[in-house]
Amino acid sequence: MTQAKQIPPRDHLAIRLRQAFLDYGYEQLTMIGLAKACGFSRRALYHYFSSKEEAFRFHLRYGNEVAIAAGLAAGRQAIDAGSDVIEVFTQLMDTRYGENRRLLSRSPHALEINDQAFRRARDIMIDAAVDFQTKLSVLIAEMQAEGLLQLKPGTTTDDLAQSLCDGARGSNQALPPISPEDLPIRYRKIISAILLGTAELPSAARQRKPPTKAGVAS
Repeated sequence: MTQAKQIPPRDHLAIRLRQAFLDYGYEQLTMIGLAKACGFSRRALYHYFSSKEEAFRFHLRYGNEVAIAAGLAAGRQAIDAGSDVIEVFTQLMDTRYGENRRLLSRSPHALEINDQAFRRARDIMIDAAVDFQTKLSVLIAEMQAEGLLQLKPGTTTDDLAQSLCDGARGSNQALPPISPEDLPIRYRKIISAILLGTAELPSAARQRKPPTKAGVAS
């Protein structure tokens, strides 16, 4: 009989914390309640964290690390499968951003958790954004070296990584809100617009002249 795969202690702790916050939100939980929801004694939880906020920040940092690794792995898997560039980035962004959004949407405390994340862990969100964009830039450089895409003059891999991430994060915060199940569709549209463009500007000779002020000859 094969032995069940063991979950590392850090992963186990983060997974329990995530579920506790999804089930009960942030504000209403005390350290006692959080310990109970995680299946720990209060003393055991205090062994890891000095406060509820510290536990909340830990689970967010862990979640971002896992999502970044999973997103990049999904992108590389799509490359290996021979997917086109738009699909590669769609799979990557949906795994990095969409999976967490869908998980959060199933919680009755989704809005509160999202608000608390930006209030109490903005530095973690920024660090995660920088880390992901740096790693995505490396992947884009590899894709360019393999001939999967060619950046236009004046555009760097960092520029494209930033634009793709901005587009995905913007989709998550779009108004009116997008159904989490429809996020892959929106990601694909945004990525297509970034990579291929959506409009052609007229040449300089055909551009409209600015309107003149009343009473002034053109």
